[in-house]
Amino acid sequence: MSSTFPLPLSEKEEREYVARMEDGDADARSVLIERNLRLVAHIARKYATPAIPVEDYISIGTIGLIKAVNTYSSKKSVRLATYAARCIENEILMSIRTSKKNRQEVSISLPIGTDKDGNEISLNDILGTDQDEVIDNLTLKFQVKELYEKLEKLPPRERVIICLRYGLGPYDRTTQREIAEKLHISRSYVSRIEKKALERLRAEMEQ
Repeated sequence: MSSTFPLPLSEKEEREYVARMEDGDADARSVLIERNLRLVAHIARKYATPAIPVEDYISIGTIGLIKAVNTYSSKKSVRLATYAARCIENEILMSIRTSKKNRQEVSISLPIGTDKDGNEISLNDILGTDQDEVIDNLTLKFQVKELYEKLEKLPPRERVIICLRYGLGPYDRTTQREIAEKLHISRSYVSRIEKKALERLRAEMEQ
């Protein structure tokens, strides 16, 4: 898993990119995020279970990484990687605690998606339906699978924001303002990232 991520920065490279980020270089911030994704994957593997795969924890841990990069200062006594590791682990542990608190039995009346007309459907709705409706629901599942595959092609920050905004993967649907507070960035910046990410997704889906 971690071999698919770029190699981490050396201590010297990290200092250089942190300095550039503190001077307002947005590209440097993106590099610091991307070059620490291997660290996210390493930590995520420790918590993965058959019920919650490592990919979900990588998405959650990436939020912690983004928070770490956004709040890090060269004045701190530790390297960014050390600081980020704590933030990543804290984000994953907070998610686990929240999940345990909110765990409940799955009911066949709970929504599992929408039909071709946009109406919510539950497992109960598709049990015992005719062949055409079953095909429609299978088509929906393939579309969802394709969407998740396209999401993996987005840059980490765009992927996290889209998942949060639309309640994908392990996340509940979240407002732009809530995302801004969570990631310590402005709401307008969240809006711009979301718009760019949706344009990328649209282009990917049309290929």
